[in-house]
Amino acid sequence: MSVRSSLGSLRNVLAEAAIKGVTEARARIFGQVLNPTGQRSPHKLLRKKLIGDKVAAWYPYDINKDDPLVMARKEQERLNKLEMLKRRGKGPPKKGQGKRAKKSNR
Repeated sequence: MSVRSSLGSLRNVLAEAAIKGVTEARARIFGQVLNPTGQRSPHKLLRKKLIGDKVAAWYPYDINKDDPLVMARKEQERLNKLEMLKRRGKGPPKKGQGKRAKKSNR
């Protein structure tokens, strides 16, 4: 009986080794990642192509960022609006005279 059981276990060991070898060869041939433990791996995500260039190419070039004339015009409009608000008394308060400063001086 012990001879038979040892032969059966030997067959199982040889069969497992053959299956393991075939699995490793298949992974090497087809460029797959072998993961015998079954742990989570980022390989599936890293295998995808990067799409950053396509996304960046989708949006048109913004001339407002680089053109100093456009930026100067926007800044001038902002200053004009601030001046109008100040004339009406709606501008920002002077430093140290906002709502918070008034609260602490009760």
